[in-house]
Amino acid sequence: MKSAHDPRHKKRQKLVKQLFAITFIDQEVSPLVRKITKKRKIIDPEIQKAAPTWPIDKLNKVDLSILRLAVYELKENLVPSKVIIDEAVELAKEFGSENSASFINGVLGTILKKLPTRNRKK
Repeated sequence: MKSAHDPRHKKRQKLVKQLFAITFIDQEVSPLVRKITKKRKIIDPEIQKAAPTWPIDKLNKVDLSILRLAVYELKENLVPSKVIIDEAVELAKEFGSENSASFINGVLGTILKKLPTRNRKK
């Protein structure tokens, strides 16, 4: 992360907030959040496989929102994986609990190892 004022970081902050909010109430969200939400049937099992001791419904909702965004970005392969994971960890430090950053880093590292090499932009 370059800085907290980086426009890409600000965009991710908004996306995480929207992903978090829709876990509680249905509301109008950005097109990207709608895409991520539509792909939950693909994204959530990836998260579940990478964190088998934590059922999806038991995960901290903030952590789950950050993970959904990051896994979506990893699968879409639009940004280098290192950037995606670094951003997710920074978002976890901002919005998550004391252990969120290390948990998210571990889950995303596990998912990254299982992705095809073409999805591992450096």
